[in-house]
Order: sequence, then structure tokens, then C-alpha cells
Amino acid sequence: MSDNANNTNNKAENKVENKLRIKIQSYDNKIIDIATKTIIDTAERNGVKVVGPVPLPTSINKYSVNRATFVHKTAQEQFEMRTHKRLIDILNPSPKAIDALMNLNLPSGVDIEIKMI
Repeated sequence: MSDNANNTNNKAENKVENKLRIKIQSYDNKIIDIATKTIIDTAERNGVKVVGPVPLPTSINKYSVNRATFVHKTAQEQFEMRTHKRLIDILNPSPKAIDALMNLNLPSGVDIEIKMI
């Protein structure tokens, strides 16, 4: 009995062995949503299963800059850059789907990273 249980577990593990992980970063949240929608539509059109998009925490970089160069040292301006991130997993991608994802035309200002896991 334990051999059959181990055998079924091995089959379940072997089914999802290929995974395409896509990380998307952008400074603008509207552009990143458009890019994720484009990627998901392309993947579903090619008949692969999509998990996500998973919103990752937004990283905020804050900078303080002196307003005056010499006299008013305590007067400062604060600026911040927000980096929005999304994560999409594509399970068992076909070569046709991978080729379609590599040739996507995404909006400018979007950084995309594709990994095979």
C-alpha cells in the first residue's frame, strides 16, 4: 500500500515540473497593470495555466535634498520613488507560448524578468 501512495505522489510532483516565473517592476501602477493583463491574455490565448498576478510589496526609496546651498541648511525637500512589483507563474508552458511571451510588445517603463524554474 505504501508503494502505491509513493507512486501517486511522484506522479503528482512530475506533472508540474516546468514553471515560467515572470517578475514585473514599474514606477507607475497603471502601466504595470496593463502589462500584467497583456501577459495573462497572451498566455491564456496559447492554452497554458496562469497563476497570478501576485502583488509584491511596493518598495519606497525616500530622498531628502537641501533646498538652499549655503545659508538655510535645515530647509529640505523630500522625494520618494515607489517601485511596484508583480509576480506571475505560468505552469507547463509550451514552446509556442514561450515564443509568444518573448515577443510581446509591452509599454515603456516596465522591467520584466523571465525565469525557468
